[in-house]
Amino acid sequence: MVDSPLPEPGDVRVSALSPHQFQLAAPVLVDIYLAAMDYQRSLRSSRVAAWRQQAAHPGFRAVIGHDRDTVLGFAYAFQGSAERWWHRHVADGLRRAAGAAAAGRFLTDYLELAEVHVDPRFQSRGLGRRLVRAVTDAAPQPRVVLSTPEVPGEDNNAFRAYRALGFYDLMRGLVFPGDSRPFAVLAADLPLPAEDLRR
Repeated sequence: MVDSPLPEPGDVRVSALSPHQFQLAAPVLVDIYLAAMDYQRSLRSSRVAAWRQQAAHPGFRAVIGHDRDTVLGFAYAFQGSAERWWHRHVADGLRRAAGAAAAGRFLTDYLELAEVHVDPRFQSRGLGRRLVRAVTDAAPQPRVVLSTPEVPGEDNNAFRAYRALGFYDLMRGLVFPGDSRPFAVLAADLPLPAEDLRR
């Protein structure tokens, strides 16, 4: 990321990326992801490769928040699929927590919101909500589903944004293989509400 003066929120535009544009931008987007999640830079090359592969998923859509010179955030999503690792673990957890009918209802036709991240220097300015709205806009699926790390009292920018956009709990405390942290699995009906539900 370029260490340049940050723009005013009103100067930030949200633009769609084609799958090819997303693949080209992946290194910059992964840098934002690593900074936002405070992950080790040793993950960079594997994440770039994985995200470039995900751009080929059916229904792929991506957006970035940017000014003239700097990408400040991004989100991407695609059609949920039972063939993918994330879906299988969420479906197994939901079946255990709420039964097969619930898993079938919520995970049959959905948009998987794979990632949404904002440069830490530009958080708490509403960009995350704008990105989620943009990446889900006109999506053909009836709902969007995501997972996010649990935090005490839901006291972080991500949870506040998701609740403002109408996301509700599908499951709490899910632990994915290879990651000891519990995750919340959230969903929202599409289209999202026109106005934030709370601030």
